[in-house]
Amino acid sequence: MSPNVPLPTVRRRRLGAELRRLRERADLSATEAGVRFGITQSRISNIEAGRYGVSADRVRALARTYNCSDHVLIEALAAMTGERRQGWWEDYREVLPADLIDLTELEHHATAIRVGQVINIPGLLQTVDYARAIFSDAVPPLLAHEAEHRLSHRIKRQAILYRDNPPPYTAIIHEAALRMQFGGIDTAKAQLHHLVEVSERDSVTVVVIPFEGTSFPSVGHGIDYLYGPVTQLDTAILDTAQSGAAIDAAAQLEVCRLVLDRMESVALKPGPSRDLIQRIAHDL
Repeated sequence: MSPNVPLPTVRRRRLGAELRRLRERADLSATEAGVRFGITQSRISNIEAGRYGVSADRVRALARTYNCSDHVLIEALAAMTGERRQGWWEDYREVLPADLIDLTELEHHATAIRVGQVINIPGLLQTVDYARAIFSDAVPPLLAHEAEHRLSHRIKRQAILYRDNPPPYTAIIHEAALRMQFGGIDTAKAQLHHLVEVSERDSVTVVVIPFEGTSFPSVGHGIDYLYGPVTQLDTAILDTAQSGAAIDAAAQLEVCRLVLDRMESVALKPGPSRDLIQRIAHDL
């Protein structure tokens, strides 16, 4: 791709991928679809790759060409074409990994967010000092300016919890994460107090999986599940040590939902979870 052409956003790529799925379900090649729609095969391929923008009317027309009768899905796809202004996260594209930019865009457009974490406090709930401590322990080590870029980006991401009509946010956190003392005792204690404070917001639910008397599917990494306007447009991010792997295949999304359901089913209710967080903070 030419260096002067902006990279397609995750939203545009997802729209293209869903259009490709509709075409494949209709058992049409890109060439056959182009003939039916009156455009070239390369145009179809570029739309599906997210390299070309597409209007809402064209999305609806393509869906008709592919014999899609799911009108709710069609309108959800059409709605993905309307945004022209770039988000604030694009300012970080040259200095942060692409998966972090994609996660931010997905969070911005999510209708709800559910997160499961075993070792760390979820990023949207971290204090500045706690996040700085996390980045200071990165492997391989981050340069000072790299860590500051990541820190400022993470704090800006948290604005979605405080905007008008924020998406409902559920954090399922294992007790192990609450007892990790990243940055030392003072930082850890301040983080726990912040977690209690933010959990009292109407749009935020924090539940804790206690050490005692529970079992749960140990996934070994965090899961960020971002709900779309329809289930087909959900996305899950597996928060691994090296990157965030995005998942949008239906079968894999179902597994992620089942894992989070299981984690939430063995967690304490919000009130007792808040009490446990406060006891751990008091004991530090």
